[in-house]
Amino acid sequence: MKIGIYARISTQDGRQDAENQLTPLRQWAERLGGVVVLEYVDQASGTKADRQALTQLLADAHLRKFDTVLIWALDRLSREGIARMTSYLERLKLSGVRVLSHQEGWLDTAGPVSELLQAVFAWIAKQERQRISERVQAGLVRAKLKGKRLGRPGVKLNIEAAFDLKEKGHSIRYISQFLGVPKSSVARALSQKPCSKAA
Repeated sequence: MKIGIYARISTQDGRQDAENQLTPLRQWAERLGGVVVLEYVDQASGTKADRQALTQLLADAHLRKFDTVLIWALDRLSREGIARMTSYLERLKLSGVRVLSHQEGWLDTAGPVSELLQAVFAWIAKQERQRISERVQAGLVRAKLKGKRLGRPGVKLNIEAAFDLKEKGHSIRYISQFLGVPKSSVARALSQKPCSKAA
């Protein structure tokens, strides 16, 4: 069994030490009869999605550099909400990587209750998204009642420039950023109007 270990601490001021997670996780890996091949440590809030070590772990999982990930607890993996948590677990599962939690013995994404857990997490995530949507809608209604203008200020898309950049091999993301318009507007325009210049 090839094992990857993920640990996260929230602060860099010395009040937390990643070894408090890493040491017992290494010992656990040994008891499981596995070999720790990679360790990932983030020093960042669990509410941030752009954590370097987590991003690397997900990329390495896709490459099957290990088949099991040990974490101290789910809140070490993420505190971004159950929807994001479910997304991480699903990505690891699709990569063929099992996730085990030291503090939550019930969490084993390769175990018999895995599908049930995923279903429960997905349901909670759906409820969470619905509550967020309701809060956003309520906020929009309040803003409208106060006479605030909603929506982004209009920015006209220069279609010719968009096609010119596309023909030069630039991505929709690049064109969007270069012209200062939403990616959806660029994609829609490029799909509706054929290029007038030769490829």
